[in-house]
Amino acid sequence: MIITSSIAEITDIIRQGGVVAYPTEAVWGLGCDPYNELAVRRILALKSRPEEKGLILITGDKQQLLKWQPHLNAESFERLVSAPTHPTSWVVPDTEVTPTWVRGKHQSVAIRLSQHQPVVDLCNRLEQAIVSTSANPAGEEPAMNIDELKGYFGETLDGIYDAPLGGATSPSQVKDILTGKVFRV
Repeated sequence: MIITSSIAEITDIIRQGGVVAYPTEAVWGLGCDPYNELAVRRILALKSRPEEKGLILITGDKQQLLKWQPHLNAESFERLVSAPTHPTSWVVPDTEVTPTWVRGKHQSVAIRLSQHQPVVDLCNRLEQAIVSTSANPAGEEPAMNIDELKGYFGETLDGIYDAPLGGATSPSQVKDILTGKVFRV
């Protein structure tokens, strides 16, 4: 495992099928290429998370959300690409774009457009969204620093992106993009 502030090293790890920890708006996240089934399954195993629950995707670029636009009306797509005051992951209808190993048992996927610069830089360099799930085993609090990451995962991660957390005080809220129903505050 490497700990680095080099965006090039972290993106190379992800491109090669690796799993990394990276800072999100409020907590550390685990990420990988959502189209790499083995990498996604590693994250699920590290977290002891059942596949059927699904995972969130995150990006820092509106252009990377265009592939979901055909599944949404204009108002819903505008919501997806807007910058909310609190980090928001939107549950978007999807049976064609995102693999089942990311969607789980759902006919949708949760997607967040992040304003947090380390996430923006990471996704822009990769030119795609990545998996975003809190860095913690099931039942534990999300990691808030590198020492907690090491305590949870030891050397099982391929890399840690050493950059600051954002200023949010809680993980993203999760809302249905069509109805506004709140799944997580």
